[in-house]
Parts: sequence; C-alpha cells; structure tokens
Amino acid sequence: MTQDNSSSFPPGTFRRQDETPDSEFYHHPRFVTHIDDAAIAAVTQLYREYFPANSTLLDLMSSWVSHLPAEVPYPRVVGVGMNEKELRANPRLAEYVVQDLNQQPTLPFPDNTFDGAAICVSIDYLTQPVAVLRELARVLRPNAPLVVTFSNRCFPSKAVAAWHALDDRGHLALVQQYLQAAGHWHAIKLLDRSPAPRRSDPLFVVIGQVDKPELVQPE
Repeated sequence: MTQDNSSSFPPGTFRRQDETPDSEFYHHPRFVTHIDDAAIAAVTQLYREYFPANSTLLDLMSSWVSHLPAEVPYPRVVGVGMNEKELRANPRLAEYVVQDLNQQPTLPFPDNTFDGAAICVSIDYLTQPVAVLRELARVLRPNAPLVVTFSNRCFPSKAVAAWHALDDRGHLALVQQYLQAAGHWHAIKLLDRSPAPRRSDPLFVVIGQVDKPELVQPE
C-alpha cells in the first residue's frame, strides 16, 4: 500500500474541522460548479495547452463536469470521485471509479496508464496528498503532465488545516511541496491564471511532469 510521507509536514497539517467520514459529506450529489464561468474557461484553456488530442486522461476527484475543451477528442477519460450520481452524469467520462482517496490513496490502475491528469479545485481536501501524488506519478506515463487548479473557495469544514492557514501564494507553495515530497515530479510550474477583470474568481495552477528517467526510451 502507498504510504504518505507526512514527516515533512508539522503535526496537525492535515486535520479538518469535520472529521466525519467523507462518504457521508459527499453522499448527496451536488450538481453545481464551484468556480464561476470565467475561471472555468481558464481551466479549460489550460487543458487545451497541456492535454493533446487523443490523450488518455485521469480526472482525479472528479464530479459531473470535467471542464475539458469540447472540441478536443479524448477517447478515454477516467474519473475518480466520491459521488456515483455525479460521475455517472459526466458526459466526458468513458469510465469512473468511486473511491475515497483519504481512506484509500492507492489508485486501481496499472503503471503508465495515462497521458495526463487533472485535479480541479479539490487538492485542498486531501489528507494524504503525498501518497496520492506518488500514486499519480506511478499511473502516469513518463513526462505526462498533472494540472492542479484551485481558487479561493472551498468547503471550509473539509479543507485541511494547512489550507486555512495560508493565502493564495501559500497554497501554490504548499502544492509544490506536496509534489516535491512525493518525488517523481519535475518541471514544476506555479501559475496565476486568474481571469480579468478581478471580479471573477481567481485561478491558481500548479503543473508538474512525471519524472521517470529509467522508463524513457532513448531516441
């Protein structure tokens, strides 16, 4: 089983106000979007830039929408999320898995399955982020991108303590620290893709690429 490298973080980093099982919190579907239209458009543009057509993609912590560009074909998009009704309603998913990553961070996929992965406005809820990101590196192919997006909204009772303690720049640095602690990630970028005007929801981005030099075939 994948183990989280929590020794890099102070005690209490991943505590939450509500420690009841997440399966109870996410039992009822929420057919809403958690950022506004301008921020969603910025997410979609990022996916255009980082996920080429015909990629096999993993939408981690998925819901009823994936924000992928409608005009780009992705023949296999796999969602992992908490609510089956939401996942079943997502038109971009070829298949899905209902899984609580805070209880079981090990992903049910073979090594080197996906060409890219996304975590959209959900990274703040992970209590074992290092373990999850290490698993993501395993199931992604060498140099595959991970696009992590977040804003200034959350379910406060389910976000980890570290998220509450930090501002937007601190959140970027925290997600970067997660990737570094997980290992197998390189070319990490921290971006502000907030739409103009600033009346829209802000959008912040951390992008990493899988570092598996032993698996890269020489040209």
